[in-house]
Amino acid sequence: MKTRLLFLLAVLGVLAGLTAAHFSGLHKQPLPPAFIPAANPYSDGIYANGIIESDQISGANINLYPEVSATVTGIPVTEGQQVRSGDPVLLLDDSIQRATTEQIAAQTQAARAQIAQAKASLKNAQDQFDKQRHSWQLDPESVSSDALDNARNAMLIARSALDVAKTQAVAQEKARRAAQALLAKYTLRAPRDGKILAINTAIGSYVSSTQGVYDTYTQGYGPAIVLGAEQPYLDVRCYVDEILVNRLPAPASMRARMFVRGTSLSLPLEFVRIQPYVSPKIQLSDQRTERVDVRVLPVIFRFRKPTHPAIYPGQLVDVYIGTR
Repeated sequence: MKTRLLFLLAVLGVLAGLTAAHFSGLHKQPLPPAFIPAANPYSDGIYANGIIESDQISGANINLYPEVSATVTGIPVTEGQQVRSGDPVLLLDDSIQRATTEQIAAQTQAARAQIAQAKASLKNAQDQFDKQRHSWQLDPESVSSDALDNARNAMLIARSALDVAKTQAVAQEKARRAAQALLAKYTLRAPRDGKILAINTAIGSYVSSTQGVYDTYTQGYGPAIVLGAEQPYLDVRCYVDEILVNRLPAPASMRARMFVRGTSLSLPLEFVRIQPYVSPKIQLSDQRTERVDVRVLPVIFRFRKPTHPAIYPGQLVDVYIGTR
């Protein structure tokens, strides 16, 4: 009985091994690729990394930094929102500056009141002097020389006091305008029409006028708001390796094609300009302290935005530039 059981188990083991060997020997059909990898469309083309930007005159997005340091109290815009030039995009705590402005405004009002008081005092002193002088002209014995001199001196003092009051009022008005201008800087406004691309802060966060906003992900400082232009075109900034710069054709015959990563989309590019400055290749990593040996030449192209798929500023793309 025991021998039969062992024989049965051995047979089952052999069958299981044969079955496993059969299925493991079968070749499964490979899955089709999710997208076609970028291939050089030119027989003589060179490759370059590219990053999408808004189509600006300067070829870059607008980074907004406040001119004062304070805590964020309000963000009246959202990412992707269209804004007009002058629209508020960031509100900062202005309580201290507002109180200072109100105090200076009150002092300016008091300085204006002092001018009116000084004018009244001058008129009174002028009337007294005119009366003394008229009486002296009719009868020199009616008014003493000391009384006439005192009236003249009082008039001159009142006139000088009026000049001082006017000078103080002008200074106070300038101080009021300066305080009002500084108060206005606690509201960050859009410098031009465009679209809000990124909001890098939140209500309650502290924003520095010199460094901007601290990003816990990159552990660096950046702009509080990034503004881009809403146009039918986008730019792509390519970084050509310095050893390939000599292979670039003349700008008049520059041709290039862009491949969007993760898709099968490729678009022809229109040459815009070359930024004539070879710099270290740190733009794509956004690490300003990174030490690199590779230097690149920025070349800017542009293209009309497709309806699908959507392409956004900051997106990385592959670019091939024809060298003939």
